[in-house]
Amino acid sequence: VVAATAASIEGAARPVYPFTAIVGQEEMKLALILNVIDPKIGGVMVMGDRGTGKSTTIRALADLLPEMTVVDKDPFNSDPTNPELMSAEVREKVKAGEVLKEGKMKIPMVDLPLGATEDRVCGTIDIEKALTEGVKAFEPGLLAKANRGILYVDEVNLLDDHLVDVLLDSAASGWNTVEREGISISHPARFILVGSGNPEEGELRPQLLDRFGMHAQIGTVKEPELRVQIVSERQKFDENPAEFRAGYEEGQNALTARIVEAQKLLKQSEVDYEYRVKISQICSELNVDGIRGDIVTNRAAKAIAAFEGRSEVTPEDIYRVIPLCLRHRLRKDPLAQIDDGERVREVFKAVFDME
Repeated sequence: VVAATAASIEGAARPVYPFTAIVGQEEMKLALILNVIDPKIGGVMVMGDRGTGKSTTIRALADLLPEMTVVDKDPFNSDPTNPELMSAEVREKVKAGEVLKEGKMKIPMVDLPLGATEDRVCGTIDIEKALTEGVKAFEPGLLAKANRGILYVDEVNLLDDHLVDVLLDSAASGWNTVEREGISISHPARFILVGSGNPEEGELRPQLLDRFGMHAQIGTVKEPELRVQIVSERQKFDENPAEFRAGYEEGQNALTARIVEAQKLLKQSEVDYEYRVKISQICSELNVDGIRGDIVTNRAAKAIAAFEGRSEVTPEDIYRVIPLCLRHRLRKDPLAQIDDGERVREVFKAVFDME
């Protein structure tokens, strides 16, 4: 009861706009949901004009996230059954045959502020304690907090390059290592990296962009009726957040249940060999560097099929996800007349013989 009351007070103090109430921006919503279904897709980079609801949508995702099982009082949100997601201490306890006390928590969503230092992100080692007491005293950082959750970086294109490198290395390897004064500590850091930014403020370096699994591009809604709907919905939320959220509770719960079902179905999802060859042919024809594009497209296609309640991937599934997976991996052509996403779609249609 106390926990429930605390949660409701927290919800009232910082009300979050419901995900299902967001009008439009389907591409961004789909990319975020697919990453929750399969975190190995590798995160999302959301680029768009200011005031288009990038941060609102990403923060709204936190509400949808299902619960997960963790080792009780573990600072790294360790999984009690999966060794890949256990901290070293928990793994030692399992090896020793200890029975782990389990608990439940909502999948965490951690905000990374622009001014964060490397110590705050990676964690620090208390050298004094290590020297006086002879123990490895580690103060976990944001990467530990975000393990098995989502790490959100607003204005990622303004973040220091070395911090972006640290984040992407951890996201890719699933581990964070802190080295200091001859002491080394590693812990699991598997998280979905979500970044947002405004292209007017500068682009990300191509090799950093390539490390994001998906790239969603969003623009300002142009239809006057839709704009009026967005404004009136926002006004209702600002006037009475609790009542507004209650109106969308059923839809939110249904979407959460659908995501949980898709996570279970994902293991059975399959992409036909013929389709996999065609995906690689598209990547090859678009001169995509490396194999990351092929891997992410296959994963995303399986995730969208699972989200639709199917285990078989169709060409329509691939068509919906391939622009998200490849548009940021194409070489920039300053004279190009069409958007990168359209280029991907055109090559897709040629390869799959679709009109």
